Amino acid sequence: MPRQFDDILLGSIELFCLAAEAGSFTAAANTAGITPAAVSRSILRLEKRLGVRLFVRSTRSIRLTEAGRDYFEQCRAALGQLVEAERKVMGEQVQPSGTLRISAPTTYGHYRLLPWLPVLREKFPLIKFDIHIGNRNIDFHEENFDAAIRFRAQPDSTLVSRHLEDADLVTVASPAYLRWAGQPETLDDLERHECIQFDLPSSGRRIPWLFLDDGRERDVLAADSHYLCTEDVLAGVTLARAGAGLFQTYRFVVEKDLADGTLVEILQAYAGRSRPVGLIYPHGRLLPSRLRVFVEFLIEQAAARRKPPMSST
Repeated sequence: MPRQFDDILLGSIELFCLAAEAGSFTAAANTAGITPAAVSRSILRLEKRLGVRLFVRSTRSIRLTEAGRDYFEQCRAALGQLVEAERKVMGEQVQPSGTLRISAPTTYGHYRLLPWLPVLREKFPLIKFDIHIGNRNIDFHEENFDAAIRFRAQPDSTLVSRHLEDADLVTVASPAYLRWAGQPETLDDLERHECIQFDLPSSGRRIPWLFLDDGRERDVLAADSHYLCTEDVLAGVTLARAGAGLFQTYRFVVEKDLADGTLVEILQAYAGRSRPVGLIYPHGRLLPSRLRVFVEFLIEQAAARRKPPMSST
């Protein structure tokens, strides 16, 4: 086989991947222990060889071109295969390391993901976490995310989707609100109650409340309220605790409130709906070890949540 890659070219490819992952020539230079100018020259050599621009450059940032994104995905996979080949030949277990860039919605982020991460870091102390907690849709390529957790993840041929759990929904109110407004007994009663609203940031559309009515699924757009939340769905939970009205959320968010009486479950005869939670990440024949262990860990944690408690008898 004729030689196609010299040491300089292989080094340029590595620097290109570092810059693409970090979104910065300076950050890539710091990681590699060289100057930003050296990284820039290396990328220019690579672009000249390929005959395409890999980055769109401005005075403040860099961004991969479409050709650059395609090249990055191929190069990252190829470099990962080289690392894996060395590991197998040497018979050594490479310790997962590097930065994981993760996105999660506020509910799952605060009540599931964030409490789990210290456990993962204890197992793999060389992994760092760059965490985005929010409800907008992220762009894997433009923002260099490794993985995202999403409710109702839409099918996408460029992404792998792993099911984590089905999150049970519950409708709640504070005892103070119920003393003032009364207990709703049927779904029609929602019309005369303060139903705290939440609009999806990605679409601006109001989220319907989900119920089971005599075994049939019913999606209800609750009556207009004095309260509308937009960015952070947890604001609705805080309002409900303060006695502002009714709110539907995930049971795992309010399980402590229900246990101590801060909130009360209502419309229990219509409960039973849930929303699927998925972990999504880009396709790749070989995942970086840090992403692989993260995926395995989250699936294990979610599975443990799904198991029924052990009987004491």
